[in-house]
Amino acid sequence: MADSKETQDLISQEINAEGQSAEESEYSLNDDRRVRTLSPTALVIKRFLRNRVAVTGLVILAFMFVFSFIGGLISPYREDQLFYRNDEQNKQWAAVTENKELRYITGDQEFPSVARAKLVLALKGTEPTFESDGVTYRYEKVSDELIEVFVDGESEPIALATYDTVSNSTSNEKLPFGLQRAILEAVAKDQKSFSHEGKNYTVDEGGTVLDGDTEVAYASRYVVQAIMPDVFLSRTFKEELVEAIEGGSTQFTFTDEDGTTADYALSYDASKSTWSVLQSTSTRVFDTYAEPSAAHWLGTDRNGMDMLTRLMYGGRVSLYIGFIVVFIETAIGVIMGGISGYCGGWVDNLIMRLVDVFYCIPSMPIIIILGATMDAMRVDPQIRMLYLMLLLGFLGWAGIARLVRGQILSLREQEFMTAAEATGIRASRRIFRHLIPNVIPQLIVTMTMSLGSTIITEATLSFLGLGVKFPFASWGNIINDVNDTYVLTNYWFIWIPAGVCLLATVLAFNLVGDGLRDAFDPKMKR
Repeated sequence: MADSKETQDLISQEINAEGQSAEESEYSLNDDRRVRTLSPTALVIKRFLRNRVAVTGLVILAFMFVFSFIGGLISPYREDQLFYRNDEQNKQWAAVTENKELRYITGDQEFPSVARAKLVLALKGTEPTFESDGVTYRYEKVSDELIEVFVDGESEPIALATYDTVSNSTSNEKLPFGLQRAILEAVAKDQKSFSHEGKNYTVDEGGTVLDGDTEVAYASRYVVQAIMPDVFLSRTFKEELVEAIEGGSTQFTFTDEDGTTADYALSYDASKSTWSVLQSTSTRVFDTYAEPSAAHWLGTDRNGMDMLTRLMYGGRVSLYIGFIVVFIETAIGVIMGGISGYCGGWVDNLIMRLVDVFYCIPSMPIIIILGATMDAMRVDPQIRMLYLMLLLGFLGWAGIARLVRGQILSLREQEFMTAAEATGIRASRRIFRHLIPNVIPQLIVTMTMSLGSTIITEATLSFLGLGVKFPFASWGNIINDVNDTYVLTNYWFIWIPAGVCLLATVLAFNLVGDGLRDAFDPKMKR
């Protein structure tokens, strides 16, 4: 009895195993399930996802899109926002010259430079007169340091040749010629007083001229002039400045009547025999080439704009241009290639000869010439960018047209097209409804590969200054900031991030294009 029971259990187990095997066999032979499992779209996606290199490229592209389009929205700065800093700069405040040669003071009449040269020659001789440009002049030496020049026959001098100059003590206004002459004569003759136009003046040992107790002017061997015409330099400032220069100092500190102290730097230009007086002032300037910091993660560019924000908006512009140009190329190429491949005959020959013409057009020289023309015409940067996209798209459709034509030539003779023609479907519908969809896999691959080359072309043109213009940013014109060796070697944060973004995006498009080509290839080994 026990043996019989064990035998029955073994038989039951074998029956169950056969039933399970039959169910599994029935499940594996289910045609409906099998069709869903092997659908073309799922198969392409599965092949693409198996390609780890292509998936890496897709991830890089996703990051670049998020960085460019979403990053620009959440950035706290605008694309063209300028940043400033307070910078201590030494600006030229005044100039000091010691008179080692004769200086000329003229009245109402001119004393030309040629006549001045003739005077120098006459002073070396014994004749009291000399002639220049048909005019006879005579000179009188008041002292070795003051010579008065007259037109021969006149009693009033027209010019003074002197080593001393007369400065107004109260303003920058020039003193009358007659008063200057009287002051210089008094100083040259070592007079303690003199009269001019009914007024009596006194002269102290330092050459100071007083009208009663009021200082009017002073004579000095040094000429001290402010760079800005509205700045008045006081007598005290000039005297202390001259003392510092004569003492060989390179620094000068002056405290004015209000108690304000200012520091100055002195530098001597031997070629001009002039001292430059430089004042250190706090100036608000563009925060150019600032190092990376918490406020600006990638620093600032030469215009004082945030580099990270410019990089985000630059990626947006580069991707915009890449996609729009490729869509324009594809639209023109599909239409021309579809008509050529389907119609054949003289239409095919005509379109293919047009394609040959576009292949022979030197695109880069034309773009460079048009870019230079738009520079000369001062075309608005936004309109210029639109022209650039249209031009690149119009010049690049020939390759896509030839691809579409070749694919349609091989498809139009197949059975499904014969059936479509037999049912009376019109030609345009047969082309764009039945033929073009079968070319889409190859188009997707070509478009993906073309995006990288288009972005490179735009970056090249922008780097040369012929593409996207300021204030718009693109990766190309960001790298254009590196236009000299100093910036290239010292400010890495200006060009390396833009170069990395450009390299990564183009490489990612190429990787995705390769992955799509392998995924769409039905002969690929599984």
